[in-house]
Amino acid sequence: MTQLSVVILNYNGIDYLKKFLPSVIKYSTGHEIIVADNCSTDNSVDFLRTHFPEIRIICNSKNEGYSQGYNEALSQVESDYYVLLNSDIEVTENWITPIFNQLEIDRNVAAVQPKILDFNNRLKFEYAGAGGGMIDTLGYPFCRGRLFQSIEEDQGQYDDIHQVFWATGACLFIRANIYHKSGGLDPDFFAHMEEIDMCWRINAMGYKVMYNGKSSVYHVGGGTLERTNPKKTYLNFRNGLSLLYKNYRVWEVIFKLPIRIALDIVASIKFMLFDGFKNGLAVLQAHVDFVFELPVNFKKRRVSKRLFKPVKLKVIYTGSLVWDYYIRGVRKYSDLNNQ
Repeated sequence: MTQLSVVILNYNGIDYLKKFLPSVIKYSTGHEIIVADNCSTDNSVDFLRTHFPEIRIICNSKNEGYSQGYNEALSQVESDYYVLLNSDIEVTENWITPIFNQLEIDRNVAAVQPKILDFNNRLKFEYAGAGGGMIDTLGYPFCRGRLFQSIEEDQGQYDDIHQVFWATGACLFIRANIYHKSGGLDPDFFAHMEEIDMCWRINAMGYKVMYNGKSSVYHVGGGTLERTNPKKTYLNFRNGLSLLYKNYRVWEVIFKLPIRIALDIVASIKFMLFDGFKNGLAVLQAHVDFVFELPVNFKKRRVSKRLFKPVKLKVIYTGSLVWDYYIRGVRKYSDLNNQ
C-alpha cells in the first residue's frame, strides 16, 4: 500500500500545534502524521506526548534550521510520499486526496503544492506559495497570485492544475525517492528559498513540479520571522544569489549575476531610505557573505551539474519581474507578457 507521511517541523511552536494540529489529524485519516522537533524549549514535545499520543515524534539532534531539520527528520521516515507542512497551516477537508491521486496517476510529477490562502484574510492568497511558484530570468521568485508584495484575491482564477517552477515548502507534497535523489534541501540555506533550490534540481532532472488548485490550505505566514525582520531579508537576498549561482548555466551566471547584484544594491538603498536601515544593511551583508561562500557553492554547483543537466527550462519566466512590476506597473500574474 502506498504510504504518505505528513511531517511537521516544529521549533517552539506549541501555540501553533495547539491551534492547527487538530485539523491535520481530523482531515488526514489513514495517513501517518509526524512532528519533527528542532530542539524546542517551550515544552512542545511534552505537550504532544500528553495530548496527542497517537502522533509520532522525531527529536532532531540539534536545531540547524528548516533545511537540515527536514533532512534529518526525513532520513528516518519510510514512506512513498512526504508532505512537508508548516506548523502554522490550517488544512481543509479533502486536502490530501486530489494531490495524492495526481502523484499516483502521473509518475513524472515529483512535487505538488495546493492553493495557499491567507489564514487572516481568507479571501486572499498567501505570500508563500499562493497559486504556485514561478521564477524570472534573474532568479526573482514570484507566484501566480503574488508579485512581490501585491497579492491577489482568490476569485477562482487559480482553481486549475498547472505546471509551475517551484512548490512552496509551507505545504509541499513530494515523492520520497526524488527528495533524496535531488539531494534534499540545502542546509546552508538554513531557511527561505531552499525549496526553490531543490525544485530547480527536480526540474533539471526532467520531472514536473505542479500546482493543484483542487486542494487548499490556510497559512498564517511569518510564523518564525516577520517579513520586516532583517534576518529574513538577509536570508532571502543571500539565498537568492546562491540560487542563481548554483543552478544557472555558466554563460547565464556571467551575464545575469552582475545585473542581479546591481538590482539588489538598489533594493538596499531603497530599504535604507524608506523601509528600515537595518534591512538595507542586511542586503549588503548578504552580498558579502555570498562572496565568502563562493568556494562552497562552487563545489555544490559542480556536483549538481554532474548529476543534473543544466538545460534551459521552459517554466522559467523569460522576462524581468523587476521591470514588469516597477516600470510597467504590472500587479497581476495574468498581465505578465509571456506568463
